Amino acid sequence: MKLTFLFLGLFSFSAMGQTILFLGDSLTEGYQLSKEEAYPALIEKQLKAKHKDLKVINGGVSGATSASGLKRMDWYLKAKPDIMVLVLGANDGLRGLKVDQTEKNLSSVIEKAQERNIKVILGGMQMPTNMGLSYRKAFQEMYPKLAKKYSIKLIPFILEGVGGIPELNLPDGIHPNPKGHEVMAKNVLKVLEKEL
Repeated sequence: MKLTFLFLGLFSFSAMGQTILFLGDSLTEGYQLSKEEAYPALIEKQLKAKHKDLKVINGGVSGATSASGLKRMDWYLKAKPDIMVLVLGANDGLRGLKVDQTEKNLSSVIEKAQERNIKVILGGMQMPTNMGLSYRKAFQEMYPKLAKKYSIKLIPFILEGVGGIPELNLPDGIHPNPKGHEVMAKNVLKVLEKEL
């Protein structure tokens, strides 16, 4: 009898406090915005109504590439996240880095997480046409390919409904403003809520 209660106690404790890590770049960090305006904080605020012990870690760093994200990952793993929302690759694409190298780095991040039983949700990105159509196509196809390979959930395009819309972006036309982050939060929640 005691063992049953102990088991149930452990189960309810582990089900209680989930930690979500958002590993990304300036789009995740909330470039030029307050911490509270960035989409990870908006998601935390919304989810806490149902999941009171939920903890969100914003692992977004401006300028981060897939390679630097991989290097930083060990630091964030100390927090023992249950779920990782991986939104990297935009800076790789903007710098014209080789798609196969970006894919290799993202694969390593996913594998590292899966080895620790961390659920991974991958945020897809798209590139403008200035790198050429073949590069753009290869880059865009990389995300569904990775999601299929590792059997993970995919947010097809994290900037869906935000990218290219001036009123949802800062004057630089690249980084979302607070209203843009609200749309991004909705894009992520569509997939994330099913994983909690």
